[in-house]
Amino acid sequence: MGWFSKKSKDADGAGDEVGAPDDWAGSDDEAGDGLVGDHTGRPVSRPLEADERARIDAALARLDEMGIDVDDIDAVGAGFDEAHRAWQQDQSRDSAQVVDTFAVAIGEHLARHSARDWAVVTDVFGTDLGLVAARAETVVVPHNLVGSRWMRAERGWIPGVVRHLVSMRPRRR
Repeated sequence: MGWFSKKSKDADGAGDEVGAPDDWAGSDDEAGDGLVGDHTGRPVSRPLEADERARIDAALARLDEMGIDVDDIDAVGAGFDEAHRAWQQDQSRDSAQVVDTFAVAIGEHLARHSARDWAVVTDVFGTDLGLVAARAETVVVPHNLVGSRWMRAERGWIPGVVRHLVSMRPRRR
């Protein structure tokens, strides 16, 4: 969905989304322009399946190995900034995995600290992990937040953006 697509790159699965069932309508880029051909209107979501939960868990394990606590959004921001600096020094590193890891960090922070839950979201740009709120008209797709800023080499943005998103839909305790 957007910047760092989760689409499979092998010839047999060309056009299929990772984690999306082969027969799930709306997962193909039919127009070839990055837009999902049959999707119009508001984003739609569905609950996570086991493979999507495993993707989140794998990213959380990588964050744990890095010593980054997703509950500490300043630490997440500092980790992202450092990962981007390291990548600029050695671009042979897998930038897609770094983007995925920090997108999951932001998403998990939002899931824990705001009134949003993980889901698989489809909009005109494709399908990816996102966060949805009950009775809300908006979704948050962390991979788009991270991917676009990664490409622009933005640093220092995570704490402010994520705190703002939390403040918009605070979790009621």
